[in-house]
Amino acid sequence: MHFGKVLEIIDSSNNRQKLDCNTYKRCGGCNLRHMKYEETLKIKRDIVQNLINKSLEQKVTVRETIGMEKPFFYRNKAQYPVSYNKNGEIVTGIYAARTHEIVPIESCAIQMPISQEISKFIIRFMKENKILAYNEKERIGAIRHIVVKVGIYTNEIMCILVTNEKKIPHEKELVEELRNNFPNITTIVKNINQKDTNVIMGKENQILYGTGYIKDKLGNFIFNISAQSFYQINPIQTEKLYNLAIQKANLTKKDIVLDLYCGIGTIGSFASPYVKQVYGIEIVEQAIIDAKENAKQNNIKNIEFYCGDVEEILETVLEKKKVMPNVVFVDPPRKGLDENTIENIIRIKPQRLIYISCNPATLVRDLRKLEETYEIKEIQALDMFPFTSHVECVAVLQLKQDM
Repeated sequence: MHFGKVLEIIDSSNNRQKLDCNTYKRCGGCNLRHMKYEETLKIKRDIVQNLINKSLEQKVTVRETIGMEKPFFYRNKAQYPVSYNKNGEIVTGIYAARTHEIVPIESCAIQMPISQEISKFIIRFMKENKILAYNEKERIGAIRHIVVKVGIYTNEIMCILVTNEKKIPHEKELVEELRNNFPNITTIVKNINQKDTNVIMGKENQILYGTGYIKDKLGNFIFNISAQSFYQINPIQTEKLYNLAIQKANLTKKDIVLDLYCGIGTIGSFASPYVKQVYGIEIVEQAIIDAKENAKQNNIKNIEFYCGDVEEILETVLEKKKVMPNVVFVDPPRKGLDENTIENIIRIKPQRLIYISCNPATLVRDLRKLEETYEIKEIQALDMFPFTSHVECVAVLQLKQDM
């Protein structure tokens, strides 16, 4: 793979703007930061539209991208690698594009400032107490990553220390210092990851302080967020996304809803007041534990959750409950839907299918397989990650009358 480097801009575009980030060129996190925000929304919509024009029989016009009023400091989760620079000093920040070199970041316009403050505090503590950072080559050292999760509406903060060692030197002192300096930290978790892997977190968690989860509000619901469970990075846009998905599904009190890749039950919870019953399926066991607790604390009686790979247990759940859902929500990871799930959807033929996607390439690939059975009524683009090249979509599908 080859990459070009801009040496000189001879004639600047009217859509180019002055950079507000010193590490933009090396970081690569906000690869559209040099553009006016309104123009990035047009580009994102065009990305989706071009894929549709190339691949689908049904020529759908993608709706203009729904943006943010204030597209800054929107990320409620920060993941900072911890390592050494060329001078042997402990640093944290973000990996430079296409490398494993950490670019120290003084300030970031998309991360919440509190996340940056906490990470810098931990680095200072490590230096003062001679706590070793993780060395990838030698696979030694204590702390690999710092992960901070923030409840946007509750202001509760979770700090996760991803470690290569079972015991962190000065562990109790670090916990005490974090609590004293950041009163909104309601829980601190040690996540142990001793594998030689690029995956940030391991499977073992030890709660050092608090309950091991934080709460946040989304719509009318309160959700528990644990160290391992997935929760959308941008709650402000997530609320818009879910309300849109629910609105477009035209739900009624007779509907049986299937929520695939349900995570901690957010979409299913949003749908629950309008339908007869919701069934959620998710592969991550901790997410299902959280989902059940979330349903309980929100007093949702008409929702059930099942843990397992959607590909493997969907048929079993349908047979066990003896139900045939007429509305299906899918919110898969970037790789999209697997063949077996698509086949099952076509087999059970729900009247309405709402596909929430974080990857337009796999969305369009899957729509290509579904469009013989379904009419694609609408595709709405939404900006979940401002100033990046990522775009979220909601695709609304209706079963064709002759099916």
